Amino acid sequence: MTRFNLRGLVILAVIVTGVLFAVPSLVGKLPSEWIGPKSKVRLGLDLQGGMHLILKVDTEKALESRLNSIVSDLKTEMRQKRIHYTEVDAIPPDSIKIVLRSPDDRDNLMDTVSSDYPYLKESLAAQETDNSVVFKISAQEIKRMKEFTLSQALETIRNRIDQFGVTEPTIVPTGKDSILVQLPGITNPQRAIKLIGKTALLEFKLVDEDHSLEDALKGDVPPGSYIAYYRTGHKPILLKKRTLMTGDYLEDARVRIARTYNEPYVAISFNNEGARLFKRITTENVGKRLAILLDGKVYSAPVIREPIPGGKAVIEGRFKLEEARDLAIVLRAGALPAPVEIVENRTVGPSLGRDSIHKGFVSIVIGGLSVILFMVLYYNWSGLLADLALVCNIILIMGALAMFHAVLTLPGMAGIVLTIGMAVDANVIVYERIREEIRLGRGPAKALEAGYANALSTVLDANITTLIAAAVLFQFGTGPIRGFAVTLSIGILSSLFTALVLCKWIMEWFVIKKKVQRISI
Repeated sequence: MTRFNLRGLVILAVIVTGVLFAVPSLVGKLPSEWIGPKSKVRLGLDLQGGMHLILKVDTEKALESRLNSIVSDLKTEMRQKRIHYTEVDAIPPDSIKIVLRSPDDRDNLMDTVSSDYPYLKESLAAQETDNSVVFKISAQEIKRMKEFTLSQALETIRNRIDQFGVTEPTIVPTGKDSILVQLPGITNPQRAIKLIGKTALLEFKLVDEDHSLEDALKGDVPPGSYIAYYRTGHKPILLKKRTLMTGDYLEDARVRIARTYNEPYVAISFNNEGARLFKRITTENVGKRLAILLDGKVYSAPVIREPIPGGKAVIEGRFKLEEARDLAIVLRAGALPAPVEIVENRTVGPSLGRDSIHKGFVSIVIGGLSVILFMVLYYNWSGLLADLALVCNIILIMGALAMFHAVLTLPGMAGIVLTIGMAVDANVIVYERIREEIRLGRGPAKALEAGYANALSTVLDANITTLIAAAVLFQFGTGPIRGFAVTLSIGILSSLFTALVLCKWIMEWFVIKKKVQRISI
């Protein structure tokens, strides 16, 4: 096989691949006999409607939780180092007060804090006695904590939405403590809101069976216990405050169907460390009830019949199948580091999208026909060849968008319209160079070869600079701007292929294989 024929097969393979990927997006319904790719170009929020949410992350709550965690760690370390204290308390929003039994332990305490907690700075203004020390979290550490909380919340929400099945959502930070979420084509907004906003803090606590629930409900709550409520029915239960285990050790969560009652439940499994901890908890508390809580609500409180090795547990709660699936999703994605509040909730209808699609389609048709007509009138049969390349260009763009699961937005449609106008630029430059060679008296083969060779650098320079601009837009832009950059980039690459490879091969076929004596240009 000659090199020329091999190039032709490669070009044919690219065109056929583009057609196969473009067909599902260009036809209404695929026939049952279709065996090619079935992925379609996905439409963005502005074209198909969906949800637009702005979430505010309670970073102050996260800071408070971090403060309490530091207090707990400090108590443990001070006991290990025999630093005697009478009080270690968190003073929201950013301070910790420590009261020592003796001033002699002060130096030891300061050494411990400076080596293990360098972000805690002594506050001399808040010191009350020689035995007391007040530390404040540094401003740099507070900023870092809040930024980490926002990024962790962003990742958790992204994981939940990915498992929920929304195609190409937009999830980006906006401001210091807010997250923008756009969910194109969402069909159940309330379910999505519940899924996104659930904190999903999983806890295991013992039921307090040593004291009376009735007395606690009357106000006599025993120390170390509190009243909680079941998820359904608001039934009260007396629990011990101490959390034996959290969802931090969770490895997986899946929906299962109980054979006995034919009701869904959530089966959870822990990592190796969690499995060891769960085995120890169940071994030490055989015969007692272990409550499973999510966001403070009790889902079940089964009796521990025997030690449970292997790190397996179940969460029951008279779920509907959809509720069980959503619970499994939030458990797998992990708990949010802080509560989130929905400060803006807009549902965008598809009517604007249909209108935009119609107008965008009309603009593509009008622009395309105008270019086609001009090229035929100005460049004769060579102009018709450029028009064929333009049609192939549009097909390749649609095929590439479908192949890479890209999202088509309204600015993306603008990018396609712009590409149509730019697609024949390379042909125009090449054709003008060929005309110059013909005027100099060269034959068709020599004129064709010299025309493409002389035009190559100019064509590449013009398109590469535009491609760099599109790359910058994609890197630093968000949402619709990225959509424009994607279609523009794909359009540039496909127009280079159709102009410099496809058209050149067809013209060479006529000139070399068919030995035409004159190029109609």
